[in-house]
Amino acid sequence: MDPVSQLASAGTFRALKEPLAFLRALELLFAIFAFATCGGYSGGLRLSVDCVNKTESNLSIDIAFAYPFRLHQVTFEVPTCEGKERQKLALTGDSSSSAEFFVTVAVFAFLYSLAATVVYIFFQNKYRENNRGPLIDFVVTVVFSFLWLVGSSAWAKGLSDVKVATDPKEVLLLMSACKQPSNKCMAVHSPVMSSLNTSVVFGFLNFILWAGNIWFVFKETGWHSSGQRYLSDPMEKHSSNYNHGGYNQDSYGSSSGYGQQASLGPSSDEFGQQSSGPASFTNQI
Repeated sequence: MDPVSQLASAGTFRALKEPLAFLRALELLFAIFAFATCGGYSGGLRLSVDCVNKTESNLSIDIAFAYPFRLHQVTFEVPTCEGKERQKLALTGDSSSSAEFFVTVAVFAFLYSLAATVVYIFFQNKYRENNRGPLIDFVVTVVFSFLWLVGSSAWAKGLSDVKVATDPKEVLLLMSACKQPSNKCMAVHSPVMSSLNTSVVFGFLNFILWAGNIWFVFKETGWHSSGQRYLSDPMEKHSSNYNHGGYNQDSYGSSSGYGQQASLGPSSDEFGQQSSGPASFTNQI
């Protein structure tokens, strides 16, 4: 039997049922979706310019753009409707920094999640052997949670800029021919941004996963166990002091109550002396 089958038969993959490893596996999948939907995007739009002189018209102006969205480098030519002269234009804006940062965070998060999942499954004993592994895991989880929040927020702003720059109405405003009322300019189709919107959603979902996993990683560190011991020791001392004080109070109350009962009523000798008084008086009579 090969080593992988032996590990599987020994129940090593049961670690995936624990929240720590299960969330790591989800982070791995969500990281793939995040950088695939953003880094693999390519789209475009199509415009048409119908000049008064039909021979100068261009009814199919294709403008293509893709990741990393350096839109200022996307150039295209449009008719000017003034003879055969052509106007060379470019889209506006550059969202490459936010897009590349987002994809970089997703790729490194995928690699770390993959490595951590392998450690949880096959090297769980070594991971929990000392406090170094959980501490490193905790610090990296906190850092990636912050990076996902920053990267997703930056890419959400960058995506909104991409949508504005590639809006057909905004692109038509760049054309000189479209500023003349006699020419007809229109958008044939707009770019499809559904995958880019999905990438932003997966970015914030990754932040939620990583932030939620901080607690489960923290429970593996020595900080959590030392905090539990620190909280349990005062509670044990308080409960022992309470029980000791209650025992003394009960014993004190029972002894004092017995004394009070003894002092409240007369003793049997006194009671006998008091009752002999009337009997002697009747005898004298």
